[in-house]
Amino acid sequence: MAANAPLARTRNPISAWTAVAAATAVLVFVPILVIVFTASADTGDLWGHVLVNVLPQSAWNTGVLLLGTGIIATLVGTGAAWIVSAYEFKGRGVLEWALLLPLAVPTYIMAYAYLDILNPLGPVQGTIRWVLGYSSPRQFRLPDIRSMWGAILVFGFVLYPYVYLTTRAMFLTQAANLVEVSRTLGVSRNMVFWRVALPLARPAIAVGVALTLMEVLNDVGASQFLGVRTLTASVYTTWIVRTDLAGAAQIATAMLTLVLLLLVLERWARRNQRYASNAQRARPMPAQKLRGWQAVLALCLGLTPILIGFAGPAIYLISSAIKRLDFAGFSPSLLRATVNTVTISSLATVLILSLGFAVAYAARVRSGPVTQGFSRIATLGYAVPGTVLAIGILVPVAAFDRTLDGFLRANFGLSSGLLLLGSGAALLYAYSARFLAISTGGIEAGLSRIPLSYDHAARTLGHSASGTLLRVHLPLSRTALIAAALLVFVDCMKELPATLLLRPLNFETLATLLYGEAARGTYEDASLAAILLVAIGILPVILLARTGRPRKP
Repeated sequence: MAANAPLARTRNPISAWTAVAAATAVLVFVPILVIVFTASADTGDLWGHVLVNVLPQSAWNTGVLLLGTGIIATLVGTGAAWIVSAYEFKGRGVLEWALLLPLAVPTYIMAYAYLDILNPLGPVQGTIRWVLGYSSPRQFRLPDIRSMWGAILVFGFVLYPYVYLTTRAMFLTQAANLVEVSRTLGVSRNMVFWRVALPLARPAIAVGVALTLMEVLNDVGASQFLGVRTLTASVYTTWIVRTDLAGAAQIATAMLTLVLLLLVLERWARRNQRYASNAQRARPMPAQKLRGWQAVLALCLGLTPILIGFAGPAIYLISSAIKRLDFAGFSPSLLRATVNTVTISSLATVLILSLGFAVAYAARVRSGPVTQGFSRIATLGYAVPGTVLAIGILVPVAAFDRTLDGFLRANFGLSSGLLLLGSGAALLYAYSARFLAISTGGIEAGLSRIPLSYDHAARTLGHSASGTLLRVHLPLSRTALIAAALLVFVDCMKELPATLLLRPLNFETLATLLYGEAARGTYEDASLAAILLVAIGILPVILLARTGRPRKP
């Protein structure tokens, strides 16, 4: 039997794995359909009001924010990736992993921190006035960070690692012979970046920028803190403040259109940009050794985004947390929020990992267009902002709760109340739909490294399909499962938009607690929650740093 021949199929046309994958794909796709149908309902003059008074300003703000963030993330991420890939200098090894640290800081924590750091009465402006000889904010003050430029800087310096990760991986896999051939053709070493490395890295840059812009679209906390009314913030205020679900769905439809446009642009940017190379045998591009002021300059350039995107906010959060602990200790509300966060994130991780494994395993044991289609649909949720997804989940879940409660009242005299919304099941649904792509992608990558010949050997030795799963696939994909679980757990802990909209009454997580305290202006009370989220967020950064480190020959 050929090593890569398809696995023997069972007689049933649809296996249990395929059925679970199909059900998972349906559950992910339902919220998207609900948003479209809700937005298309007849709302009288409501759509005209949204179209005239809400969408133009929100769409303009969102477009400017996406453009500015994309430019900063591209410049910083690509520049940092080139510095640590093309040059050798003291501190380069630290920069390679430290440049990932801003990924540990959610955008809303970054905005919350810099609002206090750059406050007119804060430490930065106070120090500047002292140096310049001024004594009052009336005499000198920096421009207010609650502005578009402030939002662009915050998003750009938090999200640039998405571009850094993908671009650095591309730079590291570029073969040395390409550089040598370009030098032979008269390209100077300084122009190698512009003429060779950058064109080859365009697909990776496009992927990183697309991920960055999707994260911007998903944000609701940072944009509100910084006074920028984006489409996401408009969805939230239209739904929560104005209790206008139909209007929120119509704005959400516009956001879905924007997400689709981003995906199309990402594909377009990568058109005809596939390059063949033997990554295993190719000699990597040699790093140029820097000394003296050039080495110092490279180190300073690499440290700047780390200082702005991680070190500055982290120092502020630690200082504020210590002050809060000295003053009031660890409050009961923070303890409850921590327990709630760990509990709901753990439950969501188990559910997402199980569904992700089912989708990935179905694509392996019954490979074909059907299972591949289920896999693609199941991962659509990651491209949908959490606020938009929450609207699509609320409508069917609330309808189910009402129907069940009415049935029980009519037939048994009992009331189930808000069973799914009140128990947190709706929140688990949102987490699953949103982050299923992470587990499915990670597990698919792990399973792809297991040759199909192992499956054939296990079946030849008498193991059933279940035995092969337990004795071969699970042990060999354990690393991929653990990595996926860690990434999913941390993303669930940090998720703010969906949690704000679908959490049960009086249910606080660390993210919602921080959001509420920051909205009230009690920054020190929120610092403990923020430092806990950042500390936990460092875990996947360590994982990425370990997996992204090139192996020594």
